[in-house]
Amino acid sequence: MIDAKKCWRQKVVAEMTTAHLEQFAREVGTTIAREDALTFLNLNGRAYEMWREMMRAGEEYIKSELLRSRRDAVGLHIASVSSRDLRPH
Repeated sequence: MIDAKKCWRQKVVAEMTTAHLEQFAREVGTTIAREDALTFLNLNGRAYEMWREMMRAGEEYIKSELLRSRRDAVGLHIASVSSRDLRPH
């Protein structure tokens, strides 16, 4: 069971590290040295572009969750009203 206190966040920090790149390389069947991973991350602004993509993905996720929550709330409200209308007066 997940501790609810650990799930509560006011700020989310995401970063791509050399350890991630080393793992990704293994997953695609190759290796990358730590120094080469650093070079890869920083070449031609690649780290900044990855950050922008993570931010964009985070924004899209938040928007979709807000819409889902809104739809769920509207659905619960409609179900509540419908069940009251079905009760005998």
